[in-house]
Amino acid sequence: MERIRQAVLQHVTASSVRLTPQHLEKTVRETCGLDKSRARDVLKDLVARGKLEYTYEFGSTYLVPSFNQPVRISSHVVITPPGHRYRPAPGDVVIQIKPGAAFGDGRHPSTRLSLKAIDFFLKEVRPGWLNRTCSVLDIGTGSGILAIAAVRLGVAKGLAIDMDPCAIAEAGENIARNHLAGRLVVSDHKLETINSSFSLVIANLRYPSLINVYTRMMRLTDIGGGVVLSGFRLHERDDLTALYTAKGFKCLWAAAELDWAAALLKKISS
Repeated sequence: MERIRQAVLQHVTASSVRLTPQHLEKTVRETCGLDKSRARDVLKDLVARGKLEYTYEFGSTYLVPSFNQPVRISSHVVITPPGHRYRPAPGDVVIQIKPGAAFGDGRHPSTRLSLKAIDFFLKEVRPGWLNRTCSVLDIGTGSGILAIAAVRLGVAKGLAIDMDPCAIAEAGENIARNHLAGRLVVSDHKLETINSSFSLVIANLRYPSLINVYTRMMRLTDIGGGVVLSGFRLHERDDLTALYTAKGFKCLWAAAELDWAAALLKKISS
């Protein structure tokens, strides 16, 4: 049964669409060879264990991964609420995020996609940078989760900015909770006032904002540095990446989840 539970969790996590209880029950029956009663028991057990939870949206009920317990997001990143014990595997980065009013606790696809892009860039594209002085800028940091992930993955220092006082306060608490107060600064600096350039720039923003900040991204990103864009819809991806790759950037990675999309780009010219 444990094998079946893990298979169901993996199916829910990997799904590109939200799954209703009825759809998931049918999938469990067909793929695991269970009758209707046992398939329902598996789903009830996963909810009772805190692995899955019900969510209600647009008149429909869905089963989604629960973030009230540790959840693996990428090859190296695991998110856990404060107070939960988790035994990390070798190479794991465990990030404690307290759910609050600020955006970014892992439940939204754009956050998960951003974390996967950050992980890929730092561990696969630029692992050598982690032995040097490198920096990250997180634009619209929310809870601070993306900047925290970058620094915990090995970036030397970072700046996280947001205009929302609530986000600044909660990001500051999460930075302290992850013991990064000496390496990661959160502030209300406006983007146009920042004169430094960074090894990695993260922007989990909506499509119009990502279009508007393009010229500043050119100035803020080191040659060879990475830009993580997320917060836009899948149908907007081609136009957005075309703008960035027309001059100065190369797309290294792109992914989508539940009609949300993200892209990782490398700056190749000034």
